[in-house]
Amino acid sequence: MYNILTLNKIAACGMDQLDSAKYTVTDDAQAQHVDGIILRSFAMHDMELPADLKAVARAGAGTNNIPIDKCTQNGVVVFNTPGANANAVKELVIAGLFLASRDVVGGINWAATLTGDDVAKQVEKGKSNFAGCEVQGKTLGIIGLGAIGVLVANTARHLGMKVMGYDPYLSVDAAWKLSSHIEKAKDISEIYKNCDYISIHVPLTPDTKGMINADSIASMKDGVKILNYARGELVNNDDIKAALASGKVASYVVDFPNAETVNQKGIVAIPHLGASTEESEDNCAIMAAQEIADYLENGNILNSVNLPNCSLPMNGCGRVTIIHKNTPDMLAQFTKIFSSVGINISDLINKSKKDVAYTIINTDDMITNDLVDKLNAVEDVIKVRVIK
Repeated sequence: MYNILTLNKIAACGMDQLDSAKYTVTDDAQAQHVDGIILRSFAMHDMELPADLKAVARAGAGTNNIPIDKCTQNGVVVFNTPGANANAVKELVIAGLFLASRDVVGGINWAATLTGDDVAKQVEKGKSNFAGCEVQGKTLGIIGLGAIGVLVANTARHLGMKVMGYDPYLSVDAAWKLSSHIEKAKDISEIYKNCDYISIHVPLTPDTKGMINADSIASMKDGVKILNYARGELVNNDDIKAALASGKVASYVVDFPNAETVNQKGIVAIPHLGASTEESEDNCAIMAAQEIADYLENGNILNSVNLPNCSLPMNGCGRVTIIHKNTPDMLAQFTKIFSSVGINISDLINKSKKDVAYTIINTDDMITNDLVDKLNAVEDVIKVRVIK
């Protein structure tokens, strides 16, 4: 039996992916012998990792709430669910385009204050204060062409917008899904210089933190409209407020409100609703459960943020998986050990991701404790698992 700890409420359709004959599920954070954790936004940084923990699955794309480095050092695979909430976020980004263009929020708030028998006349007299512009014919710049960025780009194109995209790490899969009508910017400065709207879809890293700041804003078009559905810290709050006050930025739509961005003129602060749909939560929960189950039962890895994608069909008498540092001669040492204890390797696959690597080995013979002990003794081996 595998023991799964949920640190947030996870959609039932996701937990249904876990066979009750193989899994026990609890939400007791004090539970012992935890094999896997499934969570959404729970902050794990101050949490002591269970000794038996093998995998963490985040039902969502962002993993800032998970101690990635600590997990890697302990041989814990961290999964996320890229693309599962992409359509939900895309739809809200499109809504943000219109909210940035036309002061719908201000108009609604104003209309709610009207009283008397002549409300219709007041509306006709005051509606010009909330006029805006249309998105058709305008240029949208998208920074980051992952699952969400691609959907936003293609949809904006259908709205009659000219779309420019920038992503130096564009994947082959994303490129296949991207409309041929999307103009590829060679440098981010092209986005800043040419776009009427800019939508940010990049992860928060030390390099991207505060990327929208006084310097980058200065290179943008006057009256630019900025949309941030990725992470609040990507935009310098003081600089964006100064740009709004000067008119350099016409509006800022952000899905991560804080004390500095709420109740500010020119800022539409949405309460982190990007992925808050029933469909998105279901999709994320299902994907997270499937990822963690495939790893625990088969040792296969898909959509990990700290280890490489790596999978191999099950066959033979048993399977050994090894998380190890990406250093020379590791495979030679592994195969030599298998040979020394008389266990034949039927299949083997090895993949690496930066400083960490992962090896799956199928065997024709029963796996012994002696084999496992010798593998664990190899320098730079982090964790060895036996799957029968």
